[in-house]
Amino acid sequence: MSEVMINTGNYIAAKAAVMCKPDVVAAYPITPQTTLVEGIANYVASGEYKGEYICVESEHSAMAACIGASATGVRTFTGTSSHGLLLMHEMLHWAALARLPVVMCNINRVIGPGWNIWTDENDSISQRDTGWIQFYCSSNQEIFDIVIQSFKLAEHEKISLPVMISYNAFILSHTSMPVFVPDQKEVDAFLPNYKPLWKLDPNNPITFGNIILPGEYEKVRLDMQRAQDYAKKLIPEISKEWKQRFGRYHGDLLEFYKCDKADYILLSMGAIGAESKNAIDNLQKEGHKVGLARVRCFRPFPQEDILKLSKKADLIAIDRNISVGMEGALFTELKGSLYGKSDAKAYGFIAGLGGKDVTFGDIEKMCKKVISGKAKHLEWYGLGEVK
Repeated sequence: MSEVMINTGNYIAAKAAVMCKPDVVAAYPITPQTTLVEGIANYVASGEYKGEYICVESEHSAMAACIGASATGVRTFTGTSSHGLLLMHEMLHWAALARLPVVMCNINRVIGPGWNIWTDENDSISQRDTGWIQFYCSSNQEIFDIVIQSFKLAEHEKISLPVMISYNAFILSHTSMPVFVPDQKEVDAFLPNYKPLWKLDPNNPITFGNIILPGEYEKVRLDMQRAQDYAKKLIPEISKEWKQRFGRYHGDLLEFYKCDKADYILLSMGAIGAESKNAIDNLQKEGHKVGLARVRCFRPFPQEDILKLSKKADLIAIDRNISVGMEGALFTELKGSLYGKSDAKAYGFIAGLGGKDVTFGDIEKMCKKVISGKAKHLEWYGLGEVK
C-alpha cells in the first residue's frame, strides 16, 4: 500500500535513498543539497536508517568514501551540488572506470563566480564525459521513483556503472509536492539485495586498479560504452516494471507528450521539461502542431529515439546550460544525432541560466518564433541572435 508524503524534493530523495537500504551513505553538505543529507541524518536519528552514515570533510572525500565502500561489495549513496560536484570530478572518473554502481543525487546549481545559489545545469553537464549515467527529473515523484530505479539499473550485471540523478535547485529541491511512497516490502521486492560482480576481500585477494597497458585500457573504455548502450534497452524495461508494480510511468529515455501529428517537437530537460507541457497545451489549443519529447536521460543519449522523431518533425532544443565557445549541450547532441541521417531542421535556445525563470509563456514564444520562420540557428532567449 502506498502512502502520500508531502515534502520537498530533497527530503523525498532522502526517503527514497533510505528505502533502498544502502550500506553506506557519505555526507557533506552544500547549498542547496544540504537538506538531502540532513534528511538521511534524521532517519539515522530515528533508527529508520541502519547503515553507515559517514560525515566527511569534503565532496572529494564523499565520493572517495563511496568508492571505497562500493569496492567492498556494498550499496552506496551520496548527494552533492555545483562546486561540490566539481570537486568530485577526479573521483567521478574513478568510480565509472572502476565500474562501481554508486548512486548520487546532484541538485543543479549555478557555477560561480559570481556567486549564485539558483539553478542551471552547467555543473552536471560538465561531467557528461565521466562515464556516469545521467537522469534529469521534472517532479518530486520522479525523483523518488528514479532514485530506486537507479540502484536497480546501476547494479545490473551488464551495466555496473554509477548513476547521477539531477534536479533543479529550489524549483524542486525546496518545493513541496505530494508523492506516493510504496510500502518497504514492495520496494524490497522490486530492488533485491546487491550482488557485486567483484569486491575487495582480504580472504580472496585480487589486484585491482594497477598499471594497465594501452591495448587493454582501450578495451575498458569500449566495455563502458557497451554498458551505456545496453542501458538504452534496460531503462525502458525498468520503467515499465515500475509502472506495472506501482502504476507510475515517467517515460523511458524520453517522455513523449502530444507528439502525434506534430510538425515540431520540443526537446527540454528538468523543470523546463515539466513547464513545457503547459506550453504545448496552449500551443495546440491555438492550432500549432507542436509536441514535447522531455529528455529524461542525457547519458546514454537517446539518439535513436530522436532520429525517429526527426523523420516527421523539425526539432527545437531549449538548454539551461552553455558549453562556452559552442552552444547548449542538448542542442549539440541533437545535431550530432541528426547529422547525415535526417533532413530535419534543428533550432536551439539557451534560457534560464543563473536561475532566471523560464515560464510556459516564454517557452511558447520560443516555439512560435520557430513556427513563424523568424528563429535563427541559435539564440539566447531574451538576449538575441548568436549565429
